Amino acid sequence: MKSWQRHLNKLRFVTLGLVFALLVLLPFLHLYQTYVAAHAYDLLTPGEKLVYDTMEALTAPFTDDPEQDLDAVKGTTWSGSLFGLKLSDPLAVLGQSAAALDVSWPFVLTALIPVLATVLLGRFFCGWICPATLLYELNDNFAAWLRKAGLPVARRRLDRRVKYLVLAAGLVISMVTGTAVFAAVYPPAIIGREIYYAVAVGGFGAGAVFFLLTILFDLMVSRRGFCRYVCPGGALYSLLGRFRALRIRRDVTQCNDCAKCNVVCQFGLDPWHDDFGQECNNCTACIAVCPTDALAFTLHLKDIPFQGPGHLGHAYRRRQEAGAVHEEAA
Repeated sequence: MKSWQRHLNKLRFVTLGLVFALLVLLPFLHLYQTYVAAHAYDLLTPGEKLVYDTMEALTAPFTDDPEQDLDAVKGTTWSGSLFGLKLSDPLAVLGQSAAALDVSWPFVLTALIPVLATVLLGRFFCGWICPATLLYELNDNFAAWLRKAGLPVARRRLDRRVKYLVLAAGLVISMVTGTAVFAAVYPPAIIGREIYYAVAVGGFGAGAVFFLLTILFDLMVSRRGFCRYVCPGGALYSLLGRFRALRIRRDVTQCNDCAKCNVVCQFGLDPWHDDFGQECNNCTACIAVCPTDALAFTLHLKDIPFQGPGHLGHAYRRRQEAGAVHEEAA
């Protein structure tokens, strides 16, 4: 019987889709609130009336006072409010504290839940919530299609420590300039901001160009290269989740050494040899692709050393046969 955990990857895509859809919906709700507060429906343009009517139809079953009640959900994945609970990306708190050369404890507390969740679940934000992940994974599928079509797609391996240097350099620059520079290069912040610009202002900002460059970097230089080698948020989440409690483990007795887990891992990790490390975002892609259900979540504070070849694979069988022959000869 197939493990239920192999279906978690489908749930993950649903979650990513919902987060992205929410980021698109929020600026429309903001416009609708503005129109309601202005009490000037007759003065709206046809396009604005379409937004008003659509949002009114969507929200009417849930609220009688959109001007106030729709404030329950505000912001982006960078920082926002969810039904009165204020949440911020830990990178936002770290970067803005560095820029201000001061610590605002109420602001720090808004990152407490994400930090605790990362300590327990690891780099889960990158795999399950980050709106850029949805686009990056679609881009990776496009790269796979190009490769099958015989077109060159770069697969260079770089030094993963580069992103930690980016994180450190960003903090130094923020302290020197007084500017939270991470917001300009951090994909989740860029996407939330650019979607708002597109909806509310009618165009994109410079961040859209930067994000497009990260897409091209992944396509032409290295698979998921920006997340793996450059992203300062990825660096921070990797550090916070190094000793995560929830991690994926290989059941060597069920493994057949097919290596499909390594092929599907967009972060270039090595589940086949029990090497997940702090870079793993618990995306469950390896669990989903495993034909023998040899991979599953477990509660443990560190990865176990390489257990040897899978017991259902040829290498293990040959070793067992060779051992049996040796015992008979002895």
